[in-house]
This record gives sequence, C-alpha cells and structure tokens, in this order.
Amino acid sequence: MERKIYGLGDIVQMKKPHPCGSNEMEIIRMGMDIRIKCVGCKHSVLVPRAKFEKNFKKVLRSSEEPQSE
Repeated sequence: MERKIYGLGDIVQMKKPHPCGSNEMEIIRMGMDIRIKCVGCKHSVLVPRAKFEKNFKKVLRSSEEPQSE
C-alpha cells in the first residue's frame, strides 16, 4: 500500500465528518501529533500521527498548488 502524502497547510478529507457536518480539515501543525482545524466551524483538534493516518482519506487542496485568481 502506498503512503499518502500531505503537508502543512493542506486541506484534507477525513473518513468521518466533524460533528458540525464539515468533512474538510486544514493541517495547522505537524510533528509526533498533528493538529487539524475544521474548515466549517474553526475548531481545532490534536490527534496522534498514527490515528490521523488511519482516519485520513485524501488531500482535497494542497498548500503548494498555485491559487487561481
């Protein structure tokens, strides 16, 4: 199984949606633990990297992609 690639500032989709109804999360801190912030209600959660990788589905928007204006 290939390793999924994600980085700081990416908007990711998790397997389960946040209780507010949004399933988009922004990665705002990376290390042994990863802090993600809900795009819908701005609530942030600190999760261990292993749990994040288990519940991570895909990258919706990468922070390295140029923004279209």
